[in-house]
Amino acid sequence: MSALDGVKAAVLLFVAAVVQVAILAQVHVLGGVPDIVLVSLVGVALLRGSVTGAVGGFYAGLLVDSAALGELGLTSLLLTIAGYWIGRYGETTGRDRTHAPFLSVAVVTVLYALGVLVVRFVLGEPAPAGAVLRGLGPAILMNLALAAPVYALVRRLLRPLDRDELSTEVQLLG
Repeated sequence: MSALDGVKAAVLLFVAAVVQVAILAQVHVLGGVPDIVLVSLVGVALLRGSVTGAVGGFYAGLLVDSAALGELGLTSLLLTIAGYWIGRYGETTGRDRTHAPFLSVAVVTVLYALGVLVVRFVLGEPAPAGAVLRGLGPAILMNLALAAPVYALVRRLLRPLDRDELSTEVQLLG
């Protein structure tokens, strides 16, 4: 990834974090909240791979945690893991498929919500599983609605790499 692409990804995730904390955090539809940071991270990780996804996830999570004055590191941890695994999916199978961003957004929305519950439980904090699970359906639908325009914007900013340009590409032996 070139330095310019890194700057573009950082600016995109910064703007997504600001929009998430300033605007979308107050949008509650049937208990669900849209997560533009997660959707933006899906685009960056699918197009640039696991390392960029993990670094972008940590950066975006740190921005969200700092701006929201929440537990510093909770969002960073979960988004780092999410960015890495979405990047691996993009590197191995999904980057060229039309359904890849939608499938990734749906799966990572569910896993992120479950991850928040698990981490809060492990830390001994209140983890209202019922409220999170009730809001999961609307959150998935809102994130899927954001997936197409956000992924199109990310593809426009970060042109897709050829398979030969990725240094972390999986090579099959045989």
